[in-house]
Amino acid sequence: MNQLPIFLMLLTLSGHHRQPPITLQPATLLAQQITRDPRYPAHWWTAVIDPKKPDWEILPQEAGPGEVILSKRNELGLLSNFAPTPFVFHGQRYASLEGFWQMMKYPEGPNDPRAKFAGLEWKYTREQVAQMVAFEANQAGALASANMEKMGITWVSFEGKHFEYKPAVPGEHYKLIVAATWEKVKQNPEVKKVLLSTGDLILKPDHHQEPNAPAAWRYFEILAQIRTELQNRSR
Repeated sequence: MNQLPIFLMLLTLSGHHRQPPITLQPATLLAQQITRDPRYPAHWWTAVIDPKKPDWEILPQEAGPGEVILSKRNELGLLSNFAPTPFVFHGQRYASLEGFWQMMKYPEGPNDPRAKFAGLEWKYTREQVAQMVAFEANQAGALASANMEKMGITWVSFEGKHFEYKPAVPGEHYKLIVAATWEKVKQNPEVKKVLLSTGDLILKPDHHQEPNAPAAWRYFEILAQIRTELQNRSR
């Protein structure tokens, strides 16, 4: 089942996408014309003019030659960490990859040093965050990040093990994100279908990332690696 309509509804409710975008065809407002590969759906690059566009967003028409933006404005949004694409990982169900990502910032139990640190308020439990999607999960993570800063810690946890959240070299956190992304793809047939439909296009994010973002942040590169392995398996 394609859950993209639910995903777009969540974006609308979040306030980041309050009005339907005005879509123009063809992309006459582009600064320069780029020839797109006719093997792929033209709407992946159709110019979007939206006065309510949030500052973080990179629009579909901003893709360079041979690139495609994993925009939440079309079915490619299923590939976003924000998408409501539930999966089971290590026996636990997660409503989205974003929920999995952000719950690692939360205390694992009453004996967790994060739970015992004086003066901190944890608005949600780890289990609640695991069942969140989209901006709700992201905002829950922002609250946890503020608590981490107050504690002076740079680690998150999974199954009792602590590891750096933003390591200079990909480590345990990156391996977990890759493994969880694999499960999302394997357990959601529509996600796998959409990913494979991108063929040999260069996948690009739909939001601006911080310079030198850790490898785990570059979900589009992780997805490209998974796509290559899936393609190789089918040959």
